[in-house]
Formats: sequence, structure tokens, C-alpha cells
Amino acid sequence: MQRSKPLLPLALAALLASAAIAQTQTWNIDPNHSAAQFSVRHLGISTVRGAFTKVSGTVQYDAANPSKTVIDASIDANSIDTRVEMRDNDLRSPHFFDVAKFPTLTFKSKKVEAGQAGKLKVTGDLTIKGVTKEAVLDVEVPGAPIKDPWGNQRMGTSASTKINRQDFGVSADSGMVGDDIPITIDLEMIVPQPK
Repeated sequence: MQRSKPLLPLALAALLASAAIAQTQTWNIDPNHSAAQFSVRHLGISTVRGAFTKVSGTVQYDAANPSKTVIDASIDANSIDTRVEMRDNDLRSPHFFDVAKFPTLTFKSKKVEAGQAGKLKVTGDLTIKGVTKEAVLDVEVPGAPIKDPWGNQRMGTSASTKINRQDFGVSADSGMVGDDIPITIDLEMIVPQPK
């Protein structure tokens, strides 16, 4: 009988570990309700705004311990939209993003910390045009999930950062187009109802 006592702590540890795993849930980024918006100064006198309209990927999130959050997001570079076809074609060309050669922009988180009230500070690797640099996102802590009319769980958040386009080799029209690019990412995430 005495030999069985060590099994109790082991069983409790396994139970706690499985409970912790269960708290972390994987959410799919819903491309139909997500986008990455950006703005850029033009000739130093005005601001042009645009968006990448196709964002996909996954977010692993534990509301009880947000520091365990893992973000793996991809943006379809070809989905750039500034509402001017000629400008969008130029942005897709080797002149700027060279989407034929570099079809996706990616962000993969490495560290998540508490930020200002209601925010998370998410550090990760941002890859644009084949160049990877560290970036820090200021992310709103997601609210409680809701159930949509079809029984799927949904949750939303927004994130913001600022990058220098020159750091990623997107360097055309220097002087005409500003270098500092504020970015806002709006995400809607979904856990489909089990079938």
C-alpha cells in the first residue's frame, strides 16, 4: 500500500497539466471579417490609406494566462487595395512588394507580455518581401467569446504597430512616399461548431 502514495502526486500533476492544456484554445482567423489596414504619407502633404483584405492563420489563446498566446498569421500580398487600380498594380510589382516572388506577408509571435491596461504586448517575427524583422504589436485583450447564429464560437481583437518600409526592402519612390507606416490589424476569430 505504501508504494501507491507517490502515484497520488503524479496523478494530480497529470490532471492539472491536462486542465491547463484544455484552457488554451486554437482559433482560426476568419478571412471574411479580418483585414490589415495601413497608411502612408504622400509627398509629405497627405495620407493615403489602404488595406490587405485577405488575412488568415491561427491564434492559440488562454484567457486565464494570455502570456501563452501564440499568433501565426499570413497576409495575401496580392490582396492589397488602395482603391486605385493603377496604384495597386504598382504596389504589387517588383517596384514595391513583388507579389509574384513574395506572395505572403507573415507574423509569428515569439513572446507575449502584459501591456497597458487592456492590452497585450506581442513580440514576433514580421516577414515582408522575404525580409524578417522583429516587430511589436499592441494588441487589445479579446473580450469574452460569443456564439453566432450557426453555433460557432467567435472572438475579436485589434492590433497596431508601426514599421519603416525601408527595413523590409520596400524602398521605391523614396522622398515621394513616407517611410514610417502605421498598421492596424482587425481580427475576427472563429472556432467552428463540431460537426
